[in-house]
Amino acid sequence: MTDKLTVSVLGTGIMGAAMARNIARAGHGVRVWNRTRAKAEPLAADGAHVTDTPEEAVRGADVVVTMLHDGPAALDVMRRAAPGLRAGAVWVQSTTAGTEALAELADFAGAHGLPFFDAPVLGTRAPAEAGQLTVLAAGPSAARDTVTPVFDAVGARTVWTGEDGAAGSATRLKLVANSWVLAATAATGEVLALAEGLGVDPEDFFGLIDGGPLDMGYLRAKADLVLTDRLSPASFAVTTAEKDARLIVRAGQRHGVRLDVAEAAAERFARAGALGHGDEDMAAAYFASFEDGKPKPPSA
Repeated sequence: MTDKLTVSVLGTGIMGAAMARNIARAGHGVRVWNRTRAKAEPLAADGAHVTDTPEEAVRGADVVVTMLHDGPAALDVMRRAAPGLRAGAVWVQSTTAGTEALAELADFAGAHGLPFFDAPVLGTRAPAEAGQLTVLAAGPSAARDTVTPVFDAVGARTVWTGEDGAAGSATRLKLVANSWVLAATAATGEVLALAEGLGVDPEDFFGLIDGGPLDMGYLRAKADLVLTDRLSPASFAVTTAEKDARLIVRAGQRHGVRLDVAEAAAERFARAGALGHGDEDMAAAYFASFEDGKPKPPSA
């Protein structure tokens, strides 16, 4: 392995663009592709080569990173990229794909001779842009030296969960973590909505819990986005939150676990999306508490 890698990043949305930028800043060659090319174009200023097709993007790459919407999208893009893949290229699959899709992705990797890393990341826009994500990773030890510079470029910490990417240990840990994130986000919206409906100043609530075991920095950060109307650009969009919540519910069902809060959160995110907030930060689930998406004055 040389010190400088050629890394292909397929998918340059909120997370993928930030990851590609930090990989380039670390001195590696970066080739990027996005379904909507305009979203990838700004990365040219950071030295990335913007391509028109997945096949072109992966040509000559040592490492291929996928950061797409879901498992089916990742598989579709990799199938389109297949003619350009070189033998032995390492696939870092960072899409939150869920447990059901992972087997098919790993099968594709095996069929094409790609060492496969199940490597979702924990974090949103700000830590992604700062290169401070937490990488959850499982994959063969023989290829870890190749992927470690990529993980170091995008994250502050790598948590290794196993040596078999196909086993999905990293994805399972990601779903557990996201179940807490999404539940806390939904609860934040509900507490603000209830305060609105009952005529309670949210600051009175924050003063009540200040410094105690019920206080939480995440609660305050998400609440502030709602209270100051700073829901765009999203750190993590409502539509993505809904997708992840449904992955969590299905994973629980497959293992005999009923997840009522996650299921309710998925419906809550779906309502917020239907009200026109799909591209806003997931804190916009707050609006799902109101029939027409508009807070009502408190009743007398």
